[in-house]
Amino acid sequence: MSTDLIIFDCDGVLVDSELISNTVMSEMLTSMGSPTSYEECITLFLGHSWNDCLKTIEQRAQKKMPDEFYDMYIKKVFFRFEKELQPIKGIAKALDTISHRFCVASSGPHEKINRTLTITGLVRKFDGKIYSAEDVKRGKPYPDLFLYAAKKMGSVASKTIVVEDSIPGIKAGLAAGMKVLAYNPQNSDQLNNLDTEGVFVFKSMQQLPSLINSI
Repeated sequence: MSTDLIIFDCDGVLVDSELISNTVMSEMLTSMGSPTSYEECITLFLGHSWNDCLKTIEQRAQKKMPDEFYDMYIKKVFFRFEKELQPIKGIAKALDTISHRFCVASSGPHEKINRTLTITGLVRKFDGKIYSAEDVKRGKPYPDLFLYAAKKMGSVASKTIVVEDSIPGIKAGLAAGMKVLAYNPQNSDQLNNLDTEGVFVFKSMQQLPSLINSI
């Protein structure tokens, strides 16, 4: 069945935000008495919604975070985004080359998605086509967000390809019945060892348009 829609994750796929976001999280948690390395943050939080991240944080710290914790975190993250955030290498050209319709469906809140896409100059490519875990009851690894995005875009799972970089996102795409392109620029063994039908691992956005056309 021919492809009708491409759904992009945002963080780590469109914008190079994971280093900044997880560095800030590591620094904040450590300063609040719950020492957490950058690498641990990547393992614990990559691809998850904020609600899921908060549950994990509170379980590890064995205490409830202050009500202003998210606002403190996002303020620090946005401050660094304004100075440092870049689009993923090659993504702008890839988006211009892809002939299929596309949208973004991210675990991040709408505020963060819009801010990162605006800073990196990509927001115009996704105008009116931005979906967030805030829009559904269950975030990734559940399929709800991808199915919601496909429905809003007037497509169906069997004609949709998901572009992801995290295990929860890949699981969500497969659970939705979609093909998944797993972006793995760091040559992660965790992604390289995915031997699952419907998952195609790639390392450069230069490969993306032809890969989409080949599956």
